[in-house]
Amino acid sequence: MKKYTLIGPFKQILTMTGLPLKGPLSDEQLPILENGGIIMVDEKIHYIGSYPEIQTKANHLNAQNIPIQSNMVCLPGLIDAHTHICFGGSRAKDHALRNSGKTYLEIAKAGGGIWDTVTETRKATTSSLIEGVKKRADRHLAHGVTTIEVKSGYGLSVEEELKMLRAIAQADKECHPDLIPTCLAAHMVPKDYQGSPADYLLEISTLLFPILKKEKIANRIDAFVEEGAFSPVSIAAYFDNAKAIGFDITVHADQFSTGGSDVAVKYKAVSADHLESSTEKEIQLLAKSNTVATALPGASMGLGCSYTPARRLLDAGAALAIASDWNPGSAPMGNLLIQAAVLGTFEKLTNTEVLAGITFRAAAALNLKDRGTLKTGLLADLIAFPTDNYQEILYQQGMLLPSLVCKKGKLIVGIN
Repeated sequence: MKKYTLIGPFKQILTMTGLPLKGPLSDEQLPILENGGIIMVDEKIHYIGSYPEIQTKANHLNAQNIPIQSNMVCLPGLIDAHTHICFGGSRAKDHALRNSGKTYLEIAKAGGGIWDTVTETRKATTSSLIEGVKKRADRHLAHGVTTIEVKSGYGLSVEEELKMLRAIAQADKECHPDLIPTCLAAHMVPKDYQGSPADYLLEISTLLFPILKKEKIANRIDAFVEEGAFSPVSIAAYFDNAKAIGFDITVHADQFSTGGSDVAVKYKAVSADHLESSTEKEIQLLAKSNTVATALPGASMGLGCSYTPARRLLDAGAALAIASDWNPGSAPMGNLLIQAAVLGTFEKLTNTEVLAGITFRAAAALNLKDRGTLKTGLLADLIAFPTDNYQEILYQQGMLLPSLVCKKGKLIVGIN
């Protein structure tokens, strides 16, 4: 039997519907439903409308009622489209070295950086990795993030990458947010690998890719296209193999140097992430493609480098998502809302552009069509903030936390 639930009235509901996927957005375009309510049926949204109207419908459906007795603003559950929250160890030492003047690449060449985390993650047990992912996912949930992309990439061998992706799959079963796994075995060439970069990529694509498909533990393949990692030329055969098997492609692109955006567009990647070094050429290339440009302000804050040229990307006509890049090295903070608000300040983004970047445009960066807006038939992933004005959410720069989080129609964080 179907279970109907009425929740409301909300002072404002931001459905995020009717907005274009690409290009700039003004706040005047933002659809705001005043004094509205939502009827959920099982895991999905059944109906959204004005509260007096919706109460009548709810009575006919014998819906359970979740009354909202204070001012709240409701919007879709946030989506973090780029994280590395499955890892072992800490990189606090790297952070101190960066702040003393060492660069990211200098630290990596000296034995720190990604390889340090690889070493610690290989030492970690599967159970400890699962618990680490769950703990970080639960913190994200308390901040309103209901869908989280999670990458591997700290295993860098067939066996260790499988350990990570299986841990992510198990954590997904044990925590409330949806975890979207991504295989980042092409994060860097492992220092202990006895062979060329091409040999390593061939081994991964030959031995690991079929297991991922068989076990259904990842349908997304990522690669770090960058100096010290993989060049556009070296990654070509790897992505060719991934596309042939039917994986979605995403790319760590243009973080320190350009070239990754070209690869992303060539392979029709669902997203190109980072883009701090993108020039006008890359901006126009992405804007003319269907690849979502994903800004990672946490990495800019962690490394002390420029932000993704978000304003220019939007004005050129690109789709812009915003993600946290939560990882132990360059982006340890992991607070999506703070980072999105800060990016908005530095890049002069409207509230609507920022909120789109962490809802429906972030869903597009993950090729997810069942969330990101509040609409009949989509997942009932919704959050509500204790305010009567949606502008307060970004104005308070992440310090205003949701008092209600509903995941797939189930109230997870209650009403304060």
